Amino acid sequence: MFDYCARPELLKGRVILVTGAGRGIGAAAAKTYAAHGATVLLLGKTEANLAQVYDEIEAAGQPQPVVIPFNLETALPHQYDELAAMIEKEFGHLDGLLHNASIIGPRTPLEQLSGENFMRVMHVNVNAMFMLTSTLLPLLKLSQDASVVFTSSSVGRKGRAYWGAYGVSKFATEGVMQTLADELEDVAAVRSNSINPGGTRTSMRAQAYPGENPLERPAPEEIMPVYLYLMGPDSAGINGQAFDAQ
Repeated sequence: MFDYCARPELLKGRVILVTGAGRGIGAAAAKTYAAHGATVLLLGKTEANLAQVYDEIEAAGQPQPVVIPFNLETALPHQYDELAAMIEKEFGHLDGLLHNASIIGPRTPLEQLSGENFMRVMHVNVNAMFMLTSTLLPLLKLSQDASVVFTSSSVGRKGRAYWGAYGVSKFATEGVMQTLADELEDVAAVRSNSINPGGTRTSMRAQAYPGENPLERPAPEEIMPVYLYLMGPDSAGINGQAFDAQ
């Protein structure tokens, strides 16, 4: 596990947007960021799941989060602009962006993967991620210390059979991260890095490995040290790096 111990008020006063915040790693990250003082913007497509995370953060007496129902699969360009305008109006800037939301798609040989399924996975995992990054970048640049964290995978660092569009999308994720990091180096106080969570006890993992005992994998809460490190001031100057949570 990534070795880092965060101080209690590490993220105090920071505004951080988390995609896919309704469950799994996204929910764990949102609650962890709030527990360390951040105002968290909970973005996801299922409002009921986001509301549950909201209630848990509120009940813990942490900074009041914001629920943002947003479907990355169907969102149009003007909706991204409206999202950025809302954040600017409410907060004036953005200190952190965790790209956590993604879909796995069919695990099948490329030869048998339909164009429709390939494009759907690429749209959610890459196109929407790019749209969100490019639209929110001006707000991140207004922060004195901002961090963009991309969620990668071991199959996005070395290609593996039958991971189809998901593996390809994670290679693209690393590409976006590296390109952004190089463009922002010494230009803005925004750093860009990626995290490979590793096998974690989530519904996506269960979908990919239905025969695996989920209890053999760490819970999302157990892999949070690297998520805290990259979103807080202790990682200032760390840019363009690929991290492993485990």
